[in-house]
Amino acid sequence: MAATAVSLELVFSRPETTLSVTRGAARLMLDMGYAPLLEVCLPNGRRADVMAVGPKGDIVICEVKSGVEDYRVDRKWQEYGPFCDALYFAVAPEFPQDVLPEAPGLIVADGFGGAVVRTAPVSPLAPARRKALTLAFARLGAMRTMRD
Repeated sequence: MAATAVSLELVFSRPETTLSVTRGAARLMLDMGYAPLLEVCLPNGRRADVMAVGPKGDIVICEVKSGVEDYRVDRKWQEYGPFCDALYFAVAPEFPQDVLPEAPGLIVADGFGGAVVRTAPVSPLAPARRKALTLAFARLGAMRTMRD
């Protein structure tokens, strides 16, 4: 019997990739001591893929990018900065990281977890904005628990 080489190529659809990276980024946030919520509407009308509050009250946003085309056509992430202390991109392991700007931090994630590849620069929120965002975040989390 001759041995036959088998080649498998894994191809993920964008929704599957988005779900996987979002789940991994949220799990990483939990591992880092943050409390994450998914799909959080911000006061400017934008929606953060993952928003998390840390043990000291710091707020982090992770913008999930499912592929290069997603990054190239969606520039809304530039409007998230005023609503967090640190901003990260979260991408799948196969995402070509060199296309991303260096300013936001970078998380590489899959459905099981993630890793911070590049730490995000910190730009502390004004106290009044932090208080308003923290209160809105807490209320959103509490209301979501009542929907189930």
